Amino acid sequence: MGNARNLAFWVVLFLMILALFNLFSDGASSMNGRQISYSDFIERVENDQVSSVTIDGEDLVITGADGQQYATIRPMGDDIADRLVTQGVEVKVVKQQQSGFLSLLGVWLPFILLIGVWIFFMNRMQGGGKGGAMGFGKSRAKLLTEKHGRVTFDDVAGIDEAKEELEEIVEFLRNPQKFSRLGGKIPKGGLLVGPPGTGKTLLARAIAGEAGVPFFTISGSDFVEMFVGVGASRVRDMFEQAKKSAPCILFIDEIDAVGRSRGVGIGGGNDEREQTLNQLLVEMDGFESNEGIIIIAATNRKDVLDPALLRPGRFDRQIYVGNPDIKGREKILGVHSRKVPVGPDVDLRIIARGTPGFSGADLMNLVNEAALMAARIGRRFVAMEDFENAKDKVMLGVERRSMVLTPEQKEKTAYHEAGHAVVGLSLPKCDPVYKATIIPRGGALGMVVSLPEIDRLNFHKDEAKQKLAMTMAGKAAEIIKYGAEGVSNGPAGDIQQASSLARAMVMRWGMSDKVGNIDYAEAHEGYSGNTGGFSVSAATKELIEQEVHDLIEEGYQTAFQILTEKSVEFERLAQGLLEYETLTGDEIGRVVRGETLGGDDDTPGTPIPSVASVPKAGGKPAPGGDPAPA
Repeated sequence: MGNARNLAFWVVLFLMILALFNLFSDGASSMNGRQISYSDFIERVENDQVSSVTIDGEDLVITGADGQQYATIRPMGDDIADRLVTQGVEVKVVKQQQSGFLSLLGVWLPFILLIGVWIFFMNRMQGGGKGGAMGFGKSRAKLLTEKHGRVTFDDVAGIDEAKEELEEIVEFLRNPQKFSRLGGKIPKGGLLVGPPGTGKTLLARAIAGEAGVPFFTISGSDFVEMFVGVGASRVRDMFEQAKKSAPCILFIDEIDAVGRSRGVGIGGGNDEREQTLNQLLVEMDGFESNEGIIIIAATNRKDVLDPALLRPGRFDRQIYVGNPDIKGREKILGVHSRKVPVGPDVDLRIIARGTPGFSGADLMNLVNEAALMAARIGRRFVAMEDFENAKDKVMLGVERRSMVLTPEQKEKTAYHEAGHAVVGLSLPKCDPVYKATIIPRGGALGMVVSLPEIDRLNFHKDEAKQKLAMTMAGKAAEIIKYGAEGVSNGPAGDIQQASSLARAMVMRWGMSDKVGNIDYAEAHEGYSGNTGGFSVSAATKELIEQEVHDLIEEGYQTAFQILTEKSVEFERLAQGLLEYETLTGDEIGRVVRGETLGGDDDTPGTPIPSVASVPKAGGKPAPGGDPAPA
């Protein structure tokens, strides 16, 4: 429709330009020369002062005996030709070029011009489609066709339970009689809930690809406008479009933009958004049933949705799409590496084991980063080394080798990270140390990364305490090496992590006998940014803070004791980090044991610096957490 209007506008504009050209060109040609009166012209003819006359309709172009040209207009009905011939004047007649159509066009030209300008500006206001001034109430749902790329369940991996739930919807669309003969009804809708990047939108596209039915997609934010009633009108129009293509799937992405609970917020909520939600509720399950339309919605904020939207009959199925486990990650990596030339040394299971907590989008980004790294150095395929480097880049950040560190800063960073690694290796409930580095990455000057051997589903109290000890080991290492006055601001991030973990143990997980099994997370001021909820007494707040302090202090004391007892291993690892800058988990174990690390070409390894002359750190930590003088 928009293209037709544009074409009509340009056709009208062309005709107007052509008419104006003809009018002005004709007028200009007929009015060449000086204008004289008709009586003056007759007098000149009678006095033999005219040599020739060109008759162009009512216009007369006169050439005088002296060669000059004049112009005049003869009266209507006056036949001057015979008189001119009798007088011996040469007479020329110009054929009239202006047809009846052009004459009519000249009369209607102002009206055509106004209509053309009106069409142009209306088309501009409407934005060439449904999104303009006259199309506010039209739905913005887009029909996804095969040209956008057909997606099937083979392209979705790592979320098998969600696929099983949705495969039944596909069976309903393919063979509804299979279920209707037993009294079953096709589900009205399915709500996909889960963290960002887990594949909710991809799952919805896979349903459409498997079922082979029309797939309409729209965002929740497309319904709400500044004009009252527009959202409800768009909902009605969207369902009208879907009815014409039934059976079909209607996918609403980020439905929390329009489906938030009514009556919540300052002033009771937004009236326009609530009207839109009311219309959506009616269309999904009102007096008129929309048979054959299955609504699939996605959100990562189920907690803010209106309860009426979640009841059976509207969203009959609520499907959780979470982060994949190790088997799921391996399958997802296999899907994304289909179009990537992978080297023979690549083991996707090892990569999957080293990426706990990664979503499908994170894994896709990992494969892409590995391919870019391989292309950057000119490889013909992606090697395992590229995947490892890409994993470090995604997890730890980009290496900042351009940052210049002084020897003193580098040494402090090495001892800080060595403290984390030694304590992590010494405590059995800590996750295995994956890598230690003193190369600046992101906002950190160095880091120690621990990865679980299997996906962690719960967290025990003894594990949390050992995690606190490993977290506080960086500060303990600095104090052991440089004394209480030589500690830096490096442990700032460690203290923040330890405080967050300790508060969770006390206020959410019930791991404090003194505080008890009560959730104080929302009641505690400053925690999670919520100052509302029920209030607690000053004594309870003091007790919570004391318990948090005791847990962190216990972790610090544990780390200080381990590093004091294993001062030789601590010193070896710090010197190894200073020499090699980055050490993997196996290399860390060998360095701590005093073994040598082999070279790249199977050459004899470099021995770790001797620590026989290094004095052992002495003294037990003082009650305040600082060590006593050695």
